[in-house]
Amino acid sequence: MRADARKNRDHLLAVAGIAITEQGVDVSLRDIARRADVGLATLLRHFPTREALLDALLRTSFDELTAKAGALETSSSPDDALVSWLRDCVAWTTEYRGVTVLMAAAIEDTESALHAACVTLRAAGARLLTRAQAAGMARTDIDGADLFALVAALAWLGDQPSLAPRADHLFDVVASAILTSTASSDAEGEHRPRAHS
Repeated sequence: MRADARKNRDHLLAVAGIAITEQGVDVSLRDIARRADVGLATLLRHFPTREALLDALLRTSFDELTAKAGALETSSSPDDALVSWLRDCVAWTTEYRGVTVLMAAAIEDTESALHAACVTLRAAGARLLTRAQAAGMARTDIDGADLFALVAALAWLGDQPSLAPRADHLFDVVASAILTSTASSDAEGEHRPRAHS
């Protein structure tokens, strides 16, 4: 790609990132082109579809989250790794309002420009979950698809103005429901009222 073409593409991505952060993934492509001071045809020449634009915009974040999952597998305990990755994933998806809806659809649609990245990201989370399950630190009745759905649900909470203030608390509730480690159980036991005999 020529230097001027790459510069134009990077400019479009920067403008699209701001627009999507402000208005969500359904923002008009025409509006993105207008903000970038180019014609719609120019935008479509670089990114023929909304998903192609989103794939290019989100690819770095997908790759970073996937790489982080790999690093956590070797640097953190299974329970800490799972919760840390889950928290980062939810925080990222909250950045781009509505992106979890597209991600959920892309998982099922092999023709989607986002399909490969979403499948890879889900697999990265599933490996952390499986590791925690093998260590007896996470419940065994959920899988990677469930974990991905929980990311979407928690991100949705963050998108709702009336619920956003409770998002961190509810994240902790969900995370503690996933974990079954002895350490978590002991910590909870310290605060649980004793039964009277």
